[in-house]
Amino acid sequence: MGRLRPSNDHQTLRRMVAREAAFLIYTSQEKEYKQAKIRAAETLGVRILPSNREVAEELDAIATDLEGRERLKRLVRMRKEALEIMWCLKAFKPRLIGSVWRGTAHKNSDIDIIAYSANPEKVLQKLRKKHLTISEVKEVQVHKNGNKRSSLHIFVSLPSGDEAEIIVKGTDEEHIVERCEIYGDIIKGLNISQLKNIIERDPYMKFVPRS
Repeated sequence: MGRLRPSNDHQTLRRMVAREAAFLIYTSQEKEYKQAKIRAAETLGVRILPSNREVAEELDAIATDLEGRERLKRLVRMRKEALEIMWCLKAFKPRLIGSVWRGTAHKNSDIDIIAYSANPEKVLQKLRKKHLTISEVKEVQVHKNGNKRSSLHIFVSLPSGDEAEIIVKGTDEEHIVERCEIYGDIIKGLNISQLKNIIERDPYMKFVPRS
């Protein structure tokens, strides 16, 4: 897209920037929402930055337009794959989060699962006993409110070609409430029984808060 002429239609410009940012994310030209928005605004020659939610809604629309029914089939497959991994990790209270939980997954999405253990190595051992292909393992440290917390990120390559990321946090973090940086709501996710119920009753169900 080229530069825009001056316009008084602020909402139209916001949507155009959101659409451009969503396209950058969908095509894997950008990974982070913030950088995608900045780049989109620069491309369009404006100084308007939409919210993360606005970008997410455009991303959802792009995926629906380009992927059609295949997108729904993929979502069901990924939810079933997530459930299988979670059964393997049932001792660690796993929860499905991310776009596969939300129901907004697209062709470049992976499966995000959070688990809790005082010994992250035990989670890794469980996955290996399941003969899953571990593509990468890394420790990630974050600083929040003056506290340093670390988590183990285990990346798994599945036979279908899908990817899964299992984030292992300490058991002391199990009851910490986190808000989604995209939608602003509390990240609840789905436990094993909830996910099983969704797959059986409404496999396409979305978990996106109303605007």
